[in-house]
Amino acid sequence: MIRLLALLLALAAPPAAAFDALRDATIDARPGATIPLDRPFRDESGRRVTLAELADGRPIVLAPVLHDCPNICDVSLAGLAQAIGGQSYRPGRDFALVAFGIDPKETPETAAASLDRLRGAFPGLGPITGLTGAAPDIAAVTEALGYRYAWDPDIGEYAHISAAAVLTPDGRLAAWLRGIAPEPADLRLALTDAGQGKLGSWGDQILLLCYHYDPKTGEYGSIVTTLLRAGGVATAGGGALLIGLALWRERRRRP
Repeated sequence: MIRLLALLLALAAPPAAAFDALRDATIDARPGATIPLDRPFRDESGRRVTLAELADGRPIVLAPVLHDCPNICDVSLAGLAQAIGGQSYRPGRDFALVAFGIDPKETPETAAASLDRLRGAFPGLGPITGLTGAAPDIAAVTEALGYRYAWDPDIGEYAHISAAAVLTPDGRLAAWLRGIAPEPADLRLALTDAGQGKLGSWGDQILLLCYHYDPKTGEYGSIVTTLLRAGGVATAGGGALLIGLALWRERRRRP
């Protein structure tokens, strides 16, 4: 009787939602979100460390990854390394660079192997830290970032988006750089923004005023270009109006 009742309850329960990558692996736009920097993690050497200690008063570039990833994680870190090499801010000196492991089953040894591959391909990259941690601590950071990922039973691994978050020294989200190959200019603008006036020259600060960050695309667009386009449309519209008014007056003068 008990087995029959359990079977009936199981049949009556709504079916579990099927995995949907577009729904379960995405980034929610949360500009300015506060990220907990005091959660404990382990670096690639096994040392206990927090994001606040790694930041040490500098912005953070944090890339959520699977350290043991058979797909795009190595490619994503390589794309980020190329973007770093294409601009003048340097890891360790101007910002902290973190490969943030999202799988709680991974170990510091896994992170170390991943970073060894990256350093071999980019020997001039500079300091980078590979973090691993417990599920609650990982979730505290990813949920605050709006970074959603989920286990995909079909492929037997976590489905996740390739992106890097740029954080202010006090742990606020300044920008997301989406994709496997962010633009060096976007990285520099994001770091200038996250530096809160302490990173970059006065020219960098003025340049930042001419751009706005779009959290949907993860890119910086030129406000100047937008204003010029709007001005061009307004000028064309004004010219058409003046021509129309002149023609109307000419017609009124005719007998």
